Amino acid sequence: MSDKISLRIGDTAVEHFLSYSIDADLYTPADAFRMELSAPETRVTAGMRCEVWVNDQRELTGIIDRVTRRVTKSGRTLSVEGRDLMGLLVDSCCESFQSVKNKSLKELAALLLPTIPYINRKAVVYQKSVSGKSETTTDLLDEPQKITQIEPGMTVFDVLKSAAVSRGLLFYSLPDGTLVFGRPKAKGETSFTLQQLRTGTGNNIIESELVEDISRQYSKVTVLGQQQGRDDLDTAKIKTKATKTDSDFPFYKPFVQRNNNDGTSPALLARLLMEKGRREGWQYSATVARHSQDGKNWTINELARVKDEVQALDGVYLIYGRTFELDKNLGPVTRLKLSKVGLI
Repeated sequence: MSDKISLRIGDTAVEHFLSYSIDADLYTPADAFRMELSAPETRVTAGMRCEVWVNDQRELTGIIDRVTRRVTKSGRTLSVEGRDLMGLLVDSCCESFQSVKNKSLKELAALLLPTIPYINRKAVVYQKSVSGKSETTTDLLDEPQKITQIEPGMTVFDVLKSAAVSRGLLFYSLPDGTLVFGRPKAKGETSFTLQQLRTGTGNNIIESELVEDISRQYSKVTVLGQQQGRDDLDTAKIKTKATKTDSDFPFYKPFVQRNNNDGTSPALLARLLMEKGRREGWQYSATVARHSQDGKNWTINELARVKDEVQALDGVYLIYGRTFELDKNLGPVTRLKLSKVGLI
């Protein structure tokens, strides 16, 4: 069964393409899409709101950023590029340079989102518990966030992401444009299966890659929280301090970061930085044919059962990145990026 791709702009649905690439990634500020339409006469304008549907499932809600019409001796081409609605937050600078001391995430969102078009401010998700642990960072969502001041040049995304990061949280959007503060999925049933056996029986992986990289990992992460209004780092004036260590790291390699937040945030940020290094230090990618498995599109923030005898992997991993792509040689493929479960 072939995959059905649809770019919906108002009442118009474009369903024939020469090429396309549709991204989704938990750690990328704005998911992008690129499409070359088979009908170059299609009427489309930069700035239009659009939706990308795959196999009758909505995979992205966003804005067309760029339209390119090219004429050559061989004919005409029409290409469109865009990003999901998070791109509006990435591009929009804050206009009110006020103190936001003691504001919670919900208060910051209420302050910064009203001028952003197309965002459903009432539907913003503040997850209660997605880590599967008894002690979660999301319990602290409504505690005051002591980012002292919004400065000229800061974007809405900068401020909200900074506030989320200091709480040990991600800030991302869902396919329908809903904004989410939370952690990646860490428990539950697996939704997909990836297999690469030496016998070849039941294999669905076309190609795979496993990368181990310690260049951004540390044996010890320290976050210093400072009293508001102070710019020096006199030890006697440091209000809070948190340290996380990685006993599995092969040698001593410390990292220190300053964070002007409340007494709880440094511990959460230290945990996030340690987890981020571990996640970036181990990454597995796989390419499969088509865009779905058992009737469900490949989806980020879902768990996958991986049995790859060639890469010596046998376990459950998190799908954090996914690209639907029309490859000139392979046809429609899905490129997946996976990480270990339980990391942010």
